[in-house]
Amino acid sequence: MPTWLIVLLIIIVVLVVLLVLLYFAGKKLQAKQAEQEEMLQAHKQTVSLLVIDKKRMKVQDAKLPDAVISQLPKIYRKMKAPMVKVKVGPQITTMFCDEKIFDLVPVKKEVKAEVSGMYLVGIKGIHGTQLQKEQKKKSRFKQAVEKLQEKAGAKPIK
Repeated sequence: MPTWLIVLLIIIVVLVVLLVLLYFAGKKLQAKQAEQEEMLQAHKQTVSLLVIDKKRMKVQDAKLPDAVISQLPKIYRKMKAPMVKVKVGPQITTMFCDEKIFDLVPVKKEVKAEVSGMYLVGIKGIHGTQLQKEQKKKSRFKQAVEKLQEKAGAKPIK
């Protein structure tokens, strides 16, 4: 058996083993994340907040309590996270924000928000009105396809 074939087989076996390990590690992390999301949803409360400021910043620079910073893994202390500075009643505090709703949070406005601990989970609305995400511009290709479908009288593809 030639040596290049043996080397190739060893490389293939190593790659297959790595893929299997990544698959099982990913499944485990996905289950853990689903459990944490479920816990956040179970403990959320609706609160009226005045949003002062929002930005992505390092956790160390966010002026969070030392107890909160010490509980975070060291990797997350140096990473930038979405933070929202809010006024809850008479107290001004900094909260973590969910990445999904960070763009929806209005600045310098009072909102009803779903909060789980120090984590902003969702936005209900501004004084009873429902917030809607801004629609992104469609690409030229999608615009052209819609025009052609409109001319042909076909139903638009979603």
